Amino acid sequence: MKAIELREKYIEFFEKHGHKRIPSAPVVPENDPTVLFTTAGMHPLVPYLLGEPHPQGKRLTDYQKCIRTGDIDSVGDPSHLTFFEMMGNWSLGDYFKQESIAMSYAFLKEVLGFDMNRISVTVFEGEDGIPRDEEAASAWEKAGIPRERIFFCGREDNWWGPAGETGPCGPDTEIFFDTGKEKCSEHCNPTCGCGKYLEIWNNVFMQYNKTKEGTYELLKAPNVDTGLGLERVIGLLQGKNNVYETELFADVIAKITELSENVNISSARIISDHLRASMFMIVDGVRPSNVEQGYVLRRLLRRVIRHMRKIGFDPNNTKVLVETFVGIMQEMYPEISANKETLVNVIEEEKDKFLKTLEHGEKEFAKNIEKAKSNSETKLAGPVVFRLYDTFGFPPEMTAELAEENGMTIDMDEFNELFKKHQELSRAGAEQKFKGGLADHSEKTTAYHTATHLLHKALQIVLGEHATQKGSNLTAERLRFDFCHPQKVTPEELKQVEDIVNEQIKRDLEVVCEEMSLEEAQAAGATGLFAAKYGDKVKVYTIGDFSKEICGGPHVERTGNMGTFKIKKEEAVSSGVRRIKAVLIEE
Repeated sequence: MKAIELREKYIEFFEKHGHKRIPSAPVVPENDPTVLFTTAGMHPLVPYLLGEPHPQGKRLTDYQKCIRTGDIDSVGDPSHLTFFEMMGNWSLGDYFKQESIAMSYAFLKEVLGFDMNRISVTVFEGEDGIPRDEEAASAWEKAGIPRERIFFCGREDNWWGPAGETGPCGPDTEIFFDTGKEKCSEHCNPTCGCGKYLEIWNNVFMQYNKTKEGTYELLKAPNVDTGLGLERVIGLLQGKNNVYETELFADVIAKITELSENVNISSARIISDHLRASMFMIVDGVRPSNVEQGYVLRRLLRRVIRHMRKIGFDPNNTKVLVETFVGIMQEMYPEISANKETLVNVIEEEKDKFLKTLEHGEKEFAKNIEKAKSNSETKLAGPVVFRLYDTFGFPPEMTAELAEENGMTIDMDEFNELFKKHQELSRAGAEQKFKGGLADHSEKTTAYHTATHLLHKALQIVLGEHATQKGSNLTAERLRFDFCHPQKVTPEELKQVEDIVNEQIKRDLEVVCEEMSLEEAQAAGATGLFAAKYGDKVKVYTIGDFSKEICGGPHVERTGNMGTFKIKKEEAVSSGVRRIKAVLIEE
């Protein structure tokens, strides 16, 4: 079975059980300030998990392109990836644990033909006054999993959410495949990281709402959110030892091996994973930069170049790998093939920039090594090693190799201390930035969401129809809006845009939501970001006689109480893309 067949079998199975197919959202979340990337299938569905009706109904299924960088240091092992596909099915206040578990069991056994004697599961053991999940355990027993392969585990292993400080959350049950390896100890179980058990599916049962006071209330209409990892499952079905041996990676790994001087399998996997992830980011509009999504893309591409140099793969051959990946993925992802030229150009440009940076870094290294030698030092100081890493992109391993060639070592302990402090500062900043949480659908955030529609239309009136939305990010304090435009927007143009938005707010326009087919919406003149992500039925929000857009919401009922719209900043994001930061001032 090929990966694309697995995906279709999954979707078809759940369609037969009353689910409606919805398309994958982009890897960059729309209007979600809590995450840089879509990390799970639930992210695009947050408004509906919070209770808003979905146009397609209460049972949904899809595959979702996901990016996760939390496990970046684990990439290179048999199973971890930065980009992966999550197949999912959802119940929005419809079925719950019994039905969800029964369907998961049936799909694994009847459709994929898994040996169910090799399947183990974990369920929530209960904590903080929340009871042990005997309902899920009983459902597994009823389906066919014996009690000795049902493991009760704590919050760390079997609890999901909330995504922010408040919101939907609940116990989950994880499904594991026994790889056949020997147990690492008598206490070895699916939560152990020894490699005997491979997690393939997670069913989350959102039955609680965490309040601002920290208490957990039962939801009136609990939801089910599941995720099955395509790459891991196809590797098991094909009898491969790891995901990199499947058709999703094999040709690229072979090409890296062919064109390298000294093959290192870990480096080959890192190159292939990071390059694939980068390609999906670029297709969905991300460009290398020093902030947010662009910084992650830059970091991945620079890791690719570092590992290429490490194994003697000429970075100027990167285009060959991009083209190989296009050949592999174009059947599953036609957008990859359609954007081939853009992919090559963006990656080549970033590669050339980094190689120049490395040249500057090598000069900086030479200057510091000479200074150290003149002082009769035998070890390069930690701050020097860290600066080469932080400013010039030199991994400490590269600095250590260069130092050894000069008869010196590096102060790795001091570097590690500085690196740890750097990580702590970065983590603290990220936590501060994203502390609002997915559940922030406050009155203020809702007003900002509506303001993006007014801003979008105003920009097209002032700048032209080409000024289409490329993305947005909202908090309760401000909005950020990215759009296409070839040059800096003049102060006069920004004033015009501001005045148009404020005029629509003063008009106290009614905001009307209608459900219709995508074709009907487009025929009615509705615009929409990432049109490919919409299903057969969509929500169209019309703001008076001014704006009509396809959107998931939420929005204000009338514009009159939104406040005064004020543009605070306009800047470049990447070539041809500008960004506006604006606030709504309460009157």
